[in-house]
Amino acid sequence: MRDAFRKFFDEHMNVPHNGGSTRSKPAPRPAEDADRRIQIAACALLLELAYADDDFSEMERLHLQGVVRRHFDMDEATAKDLIAMAAETQAEAIDLFQFTSLIRENYDLGQKTLLAEIMWGLIMADGRISAREAYMLRKIANLLDLKPGYLSAARKLAEEDDD
Repeated sequence: MRDAFRKFFDEHMNVPHNGGSTRSKPAPRPAEDADRRIQIAACALLLELAYADDDFSEMERLHLQGVVRRHFDMDEATAKDLIAMAAETQAEAIDLFQFTSLIRENYDLGQKTLLAEIMWGLIMADGRISAREAYMLRKIANLLDLKPGYLSAARKLAEEDDD
């Protein structure tokens, strides 16, 4: 799995091999590469939620694209590329740990709570919360070491934003 993840980044992030040159862009700086991995991890978790009820609706898709653009300050094309990279990475993943551990190690409590608010907003985008979506969100929050009280507060904030 780790090799697949590295291969994906080598192909899509233009990382040079053995001091060689990249295709057309300079190699990302280590901080940029780490930031991109974190963005992909967060987006993969959002996709996991979007597909939890086996119905990734158009409302959820539009909500996801908008949230990714705003949260990561990206233009529409870059956001769509990030979502596509996250979808590929998510499809290759065997579990959520590779994503949640990266987020847990790099996000502070405020960032994790904001991510939980975004997650609630995503699963509420189609007007209903399925039992599978709620279960998956609680599972992700647990893996992120986000206490139930913070998850509840994030839900209330998402509901307020929806009004």
